[in-house]
Formats: sequence, C-alpha cells, structure tokens
Amino acid sequence: MHFDRKEKDDGTLLSLYKRLLYPRMVEEKMLILLRQGRIGKWFSGIGQEAIAVGAALAMKPEEYILPMHRNLGVFTTRDIPLRNLMAQWQGKTTGFTKGRDRSFHFGTQAHKIIGMISHLGPQMALADGIALADLIAGREQATLVFTGEGATSEGDFHEAINVASVWDLPVIFLIENNGYGLSTPVNEQYNCEHLVDRAVGYGIEGIQIDGNNVLEVFDTITEITANIRKNPRPVLLECMTFRMRGHEEASGTKYVPPHLFEEWSVKDPVKTFEHYLFEHNILNDNLLQEITTEFKTILDQEIEQAFTDEDPQSSVITEMADMYYPYVQQVVLPTEPAAEIRYLDAISDGLRIGMQQHPNLVMMGQDIAAYGGAFKITAGFTEEFGKARVRNTPICESAIVGAGLGLSINGYKAVVEMQFADFVTCGFNQIINNLAKTHYRWGEKADVVIRMPTGAGTGAGPFHSQSNEAWFTKTPGLKIVYPAFPYDAKGLLIAAIEDPNPVIYFEHKYLYRSLTGMVPAGHYTLEIGKANWLKKGDQFTIITYGLGVHWSLAYLDDHPELSISLIDLYSLQPWDKETVAAAVKATGKVIILHEDTLSSGFGAEIAAWIAEHCFTDLDAPIMRCASIDTAIPMSKVLEDQFLAKSRLHETVQKLLAW
Repeated sequence: MHFDRKEKDDGTLLSLYKRLLYPRMVEEKMLILLRQGRIGKWFSGIGQEAIAVGAALAMKPEEYILPMHRNLGVFTTRDIPLRNLMAQWQGKTTGFTKGRDRSFHFGTQAHKIIGMISHLGPQMALADGIALADLIAGREQATLVFTGEGATSEGDFHEAINVASVWDLPVIFLIENNGYGLSTPVNEQYNCEHLVDRAVGYGIEGIQIDGNNVLEVFDTITEITANIRKNPRPVLLECMTFRMRGHEEASGTKYVPPHLFEEWSVKDPVKTFEHYLFEHNILNDNLLQEITTEFKTILDQEIEQAFTDEDPQSSVITEMADMYYPYVQQVVLPTEPAAEIRYLDAISDGLRIGMQQHPNLVMMGQDIAAYGGAFKITAGFTEEFGKARVRNTPICESAIVGAGLGLSINGYKAVVEMQFADFVTCGFNQIINNLAKTHYRWGEKADVVIRMPTGAGTGAGPFHSQSNEAWFTKTPGLKIVYPAFPYDAKGLLIAAIEDPNPVIYFEHKYLYRSLTGMVPAGHYTLEIGKANWLKKGDQFTIITYGLGVHWSLAYLDDHPELSISLIDLYSLQPWDKETVAAAVKATGKVIILHEDTLSSGFGAEIAAWIAEHCFTDLDAPIMRCASIDTAIPMSKVLEDQFLAKSRLHETVQKLLAW
C-alpha cells in the first residue's frame, strides 16, 4: 500500500497512527469481553478504522458527522470518553441513552455526532437538514454522513442525495463498501460496476478511494471539505474496504470465501500504516510498546469503571416525561381586533406569524413556493420570506421529513407540508422512528411540524381523502392537533410552531374555503392538550373533532328539541381527559363521533378510557359513530354512505332508547 505523506511532519503521522490504533485496541478488548460473557453483542469495524478515523480528523470539530455502527473511530477521534461509550453499550445511566437504546444509536451535540437508527438510510436526510441550516445561516461548513453499500439500495439513499444535489448542500455522502450487507454480497445488492458511478445520475461529483489507506481518506476528505465549504454542493465518496468479521459476532463469517480474508488481511489499515511508520523511523518497538501500554491502561480503567456505573432505575413517571422535550406552553391571548376569514386564510395567517416571529423557521413542501401550494395556503410567502426559507421540494416525503429533523438538530425549526395527508406514508418511518423517538433516546428535540391536509367530502377518492390520525395518536413522542374552526386553526398552528416537540397538524381540506369565522389579527395561541366544550346539555354528550364537529352542530340545528353536550377535542395527543370525564358525568350517555373508520379509530381509545375511568357515571353503553371499514370511494353517493355523518341520527336514536 502506498502512503503519500505530502507535507505532514513526523509528529502528525504519529498522532494519526495513535488515533488509528486506539479504536482497534478497543475493538480487540470488546471481543475478549464478549468471549468472557461480560458483554452480549458487538458490531465489529476491524479492518475499516482508516475510514472513520481519517474522515473524523478531516472534519472541523464544529462540523457534524453522522456515523454508522462500525464507526467507533469517529467517536474516539472526537474524544468521547471510553467510559461513556462503554456505559452506552452496557445500557448504564452514564451512557448517552440511559439504557434506552443500544450501540451507536445516539447523538451528542457536545461532539457534533448524530448516530444512526437501525433503518440505516434515514440518517442521510438528517445530513441534508443539518447542511441546509448551515447554508441558510451563511456558515461555511460541511456535513459528513456515512452509509454502507447495502443501504444504498434503500429509497432514503436516493432521496437524500437527490435533495442535496437539487439544493446544492455541502454534504459528503460516504459509502463504506465493505463487500457485504450482513451476508448478502455486493453482486446481489446492485448491478452497477461501482456505486460511485451513481453520482452522475444525480449530477454530482463521485470519487472512489482506498478506504484502508488512512492518508488517502484524510487527504481526500480534507480537500473535498475545503472546496464545498466555499462552493456548496454534495459529493459522493465510495471508500473500498472489507469487513474482517461478521455483521455482528454471533453471525460468523462462513458465507465469505476464505480467499477474500487472505487478500484483505495484507491491506489491514492499522498494520500497513504501522509498517510504513517503522520503515520511515517514525515508530519503533519501544515507542509502540509505550503507546500500547498507555492505551491498555486507559482501556482497563475506563471499561471497569463503566461496569460499576449504575443500571437504570425503572420509573414510569420519568419514562413518560422523557418522551417529550421539556416545554411548558405559555398560552398567548389575542390582543388585536378580529375579522371574519376563511379556515384556509387562518392557517395561512398562522404560518405567516410563525415565519415572522421565528427567523430560523423553514417551510418545505411540494409546490409551496411560487405556486403557493396545492391549496394556495402559502401564496406570496416566497416574496415575503425568500426562497431559502420557503422551499419547493422534490417528491420525496421521507427525505424532507428527515431534513426537517436535521434542521432542528442544527438550531432551526421546520414546517413540512404533506400535499395530502395520505402521502405521509412515504415519510412514515422518519416520523415514527426518528421524530417521535429522538428525545426519548438521547435527549434531543425534534422541532418539526407536519401539516396534514386531510379528510373526505370532496370526492377525491382513496388516495386523497383518508383520515389517518389514528396512525399517529398511538405513537408516543408525537403531539397531534386537529382544529375544526378558523380561530382554532390559527391558534393551534402558532402553538405547534412554538412547541419544540414534533407536532402533527391536521387541517381539513373540505373546510378550507367552505368555513369562515372570526379570527383575531396578530399573535395568539391555544393550549395543546385542552378541549373545547362547545355546547352544554343534559341528555347525552357527543365527543368529536375535525369535520365531526360541524356534523354535530348541523345535527343540533336540525333537532332543537335535544339537549346535547358537544366536546370538540381539537387536541388528540395529549387529549383532555378532564373535560371528557366532566362531560360524561354531566349526561351519563356518550357518542364518540369521528370521520375515520370505525375499527381501531381514535374513538376506540376514548371509549376504552371512559369505560375504565367513568364507568359509574354511565347510564348507557358508549356508542361509536364512525365511517365504515373500507377505503374511501370517489363517487359522492358512495362517499356519503361511507362517512360517519350518514349514521349519526341512527346512533343518536339508539342511544336515546336506553
């Protein structure tokens, strides 16, 4: 192996060697502990250290790196104490996730490292958001994100690189091509000769290097970062290497032809560089012994200390609280005059207030810029706030939600518009496994609002009409709001933007232009977690939200002889149990009405809670009135039959018969 030292002095080369040797010795120690039964699992990066170490050294300390689970060298090169790493691997309280997650599934703002989740590809989009924040802020910085050759088969790989290319984001997408995804060889993963050849398809530069040559890794990334800091753009970097051990130790290596180990053993990144230093009299036996002795002492001390650290203490209160970033909402009452405006305009006004009050707020979505969005809610926003903060996106929901999280990590806020709530399925993983879990896992906020144009009533059919709030209400870590009136729509949206936690904001398409209401100008908020007791009566209670509120109001107008209490939840997670309990107690009879389908709809959760906590207050069975358990049809006749509204009178009569 040829090492080109360029202008590096002996001290620099020796320091680089120490950085390379240390994670190797940590790994060897982990394998011993594994055989002793003192640890239960290990993902080895032996043979790949040059990539992690060379890359980390090439990045500035203030620049973010997003590594994978074989990149121990990134963490050690960024000087994270081994004791904390060991505590993390052992699930101790002194680890970064307090025992809540494993291996390198964590981040640390102190060291500007953002770890992966098990789904591999999604972290690439986070790098886009981090780099976008730097770009908007005018910081000349680069971002480095690792992925493996196996993860290049995921859609997140394509989406993230495509977004970075379109937006000229200063990101290095580093592929560690080690030959195998678990046991699947590269010839069963992709059919191009080299993964770096894909770069041309994205209109970006692609570079392939020897990933076992630490100087080549360091020099290449140093050169790339110096360039893209000044001339922002993404680069695809393929580092050729080999995994000398199994995917994890239990999986073994029997699926790998023996000759590959022979070929790559002579390219060992630590041994070859060590040999080079010996040849050039930079390293000798005595110095090597001194270094290894020092490292061994550190390893033994740090690891044994970690073993003595406390295990987590189970506490339901603590666990529940840590699902969300600490935040106490300060409700702001309106102070300016009100005017009658449409539901759509209230949402637009809420977004505008948010953009004005938060210069670090970025809006992203398909067609939201010059076109003004599919429903024209953001018309004029580009002229007012600029293209940097009001961004048209490619059609790639996963990457954009991930970019929103990346923006949040790097000091920004994000509002992401799903053109239709139905399309959120394409970004589902990012919401459920990244936004919702990030704070619980390692204490970082996910300051992202997802706007969800939802609901039926317009004959839009199965792919543009779903009420899918129940997909999210059962996901810890998310907050869910669903306003039924223009006043609520604006106040809840501003509150959602101010909240540093991820908020899913449902807005009903049917109400956009069909509903008006008095809405104050200026800034005000509604409390997330509270319900609105719209009507008070004594015969029975309807608990609903969204379009169900208007169905209920219309039913009350048509039946003035009935005395009905009406609760508009408008916050579905958290939801107002106190108000619900009071309404149940006041009437003893309850209908839970929602537009979503019946089975496993959010109404089932409300009904179960009432049955458990308000049983003695009930004078009749809890009734649910929901849409039928089919997809949503397009035809108006079929849609009307589908919707819960068509069964409301029948349900009321059934309840009154008790």
